Amino acid sequence: MDESINGSKSFTFIDANITNTVVGVLFIAGALMVGFSKEKAEDEFIAELRLSSLLWAVWVNYGLLLFAFLFIYGSAFLNVMLYNMFTVLIIFIIRFHYILYRNNLAIPNEKQYQS
Repeated sequence: MDESINGSKSFTFIDANITNTVVGVLFIAGALMVGFSKEKAEDEFIAELRLSSLLWAVWVNYGLLLFAFLFIYGSAFLNVMLYNMFTVLIIFIIRFHYILYRNNLAIPNEKQYQS
């Protein structure tokens, strides 16, 4: 039998709960589709908004991560690192759609005035 340094066997079947893996993969795939799908009117403004929202999300995420490095220790830090995998996408989606929503409220629909 092929055994590694710590005594565990390589290339064997193990019983494991894959719920966390499936949920993580589905969440990441769904968030990527929501965050980067085309809008009805995809133009330069949307592209710039998408880019600025992504940059903003990365800055906020790493600010939160720096805070966690300084003030959270032990097993709670592992939870922070687990959630950190998802926060960039979450912050990006929230900010992008919020700014898009706010912009749509500020500029009325152009078709209303064309008659």
